[in-house]
Amino acid sequence: MPALKPSERMKIPRQRMPEREADERRTAFIEVNRGYTSQAAVTESMRCLQCKDAKCIAGCPVGIDIPAFVDAIARDDLPAAADILFADNVLPGITGRVCPQETQCEEVCVRAKKGDPVGIGYLERYVADWAREHRRELFDPPPPSGRRVAIVGSGPGGLTCAGELSKRGHAVTVFEALHRPGGVLVYGIPEFRLPNAIVDAEVETLRRRGVEIVTDVIIGQTYTIRELMRTEGFDAVFIANGAGLPIFQGIPGENLKGVYSANEFLTRVNLMGAYRGEESDTPVLTSTRTVVCGGGNTAMDAVRTSRRLGADPATLVYRRSRREMPARAEEVKHAEEEGVVFEVLCNPVEILADENGWVRATRCIRMELGEPDASGRRRPVPIPGSEFDIPCQIFIQAIGTRANPLLTQTTPGLNTNKWGNIIVDENNMTSIPGVFAGGDIVRGGATVILAMGDGKRAAAAIDAYLRNGE
Repeated sequence: MPALKPSERMKIPRQRMPEREADERRTAFIEVNRGYTSQAAVTESMRCLQCKDAKCIAGCPVGIDIPAFVDAIARDDLPAAADILFADNVLPGITGRVCPQETQCEEVCVRAKKGDPVGIGYLERYVADWAREHRRELFDPPPPSGRRVAIVGSGPGGLTCAGELSKRGHAVTVFEALHRPGGVLVYGIPEFRLPNAIVDAEVETLRRRGVEIVTDVIIGQTYTIRELMRTEGFDAVFIANGAGLPIFQGIPGENLKGVYSANEFLTRVNLMGAYRGEESDTPVLTSTRTVVCGGGNTAMDAVRTSRRLGADPATLVYRRSRREMPARAEEVKHAEEEGVVFEVLCNPVEILADENGWVRATRCIRMELGEPDASGRRRPVPIPGSEFDIPCQIFIQAIGTRANPLLTQTTPGLNTNKWGNIIVDENNMTSIPGVFAGGDIVRGGATVILAMGDGKRAAAAIDAYLRNGE
């Protein structure tokens, strides 16, 4: 096919992602997005202008050569597209599903100035899914460096760092506290957004590269960081154990029966299989009425999961307006289609109990937006006398997480900030030589792709440290 002129590419409309109908998906834990067909993927790839100064690469936290892999799709050369993609991203099947491309690579796409950006995330998913079905990665192991690196946590940051270090010949062992690798990818993100089979396939690829993954090991309890380096013989450590300690508002009634943190609720449903009902050894409460407090992706996951477990209504309470909601626009759209009720510009002030100590309602107060706060968003201000009750049997708090102190409190000399997050330098090294960190344990609650970016940068720094002592 002859190359298209930029003017011809500009005329091609963005290809829609096929989705399951809302009536089908609102009661089932099946993936919502179906993925591009080959024809749609090729058509979408032809929309790329192949800019000489490709800002999309700089907009990607892991630095994928986006124009190159998109051009390979346009040429219908999927093996080449996969080689380019996997060279920069060890978890493309995951990022193609949950990465917020609309605020990163797609946001800086030149096409976004006059319309819709190229569907980079959809194309990434398309190539990754093709590769999983058709491509057995031929990994040519590099010469062993003779150095050993311990990774604490098997979430996106830890897995990325492990994959990058294995390419450099280092022996890598990943320690995971839970019984299954994947971290937040398997306990925090529901099947309808990220099927566990996708995570398992990406993990298996890393295992084939020689990465060892050990589960049921809690660093800070089973081993300390000092023991890993002095007793177990690791030359460097990368801490990527996330920030899994839930935050509560401190309002009356948070100790009632029927109150969950989003972390516990989603872990029970996703990792422990509570969505299977009585077949699960770790059940979860279900109700006809559920309220979820928050406006991020975790809150959206919790309220959409509640809907699938039978909540009607499943209500999302958020203290700002829809415009300020940090959740991905696609997830908000899907939630609305599935019948989630949005109560914006209001905030819970109390959880009310029945005579047996169970949740019976959430008392909220209406809010209005005032002056901007430190985040740059307008601060929500309560409107006196506007309280009202939302009847419910389950209340889920999804307003964020913070660092679990188990690891940091057992690591003398490890500097943290006032929130308990680990302090690192520009190379992701902590205050302890040879100990690096990244992801949510450094940033606080953030995105999968930012954790992966930290893991990739840390791997390069760890490699330099092991080879050069710098």
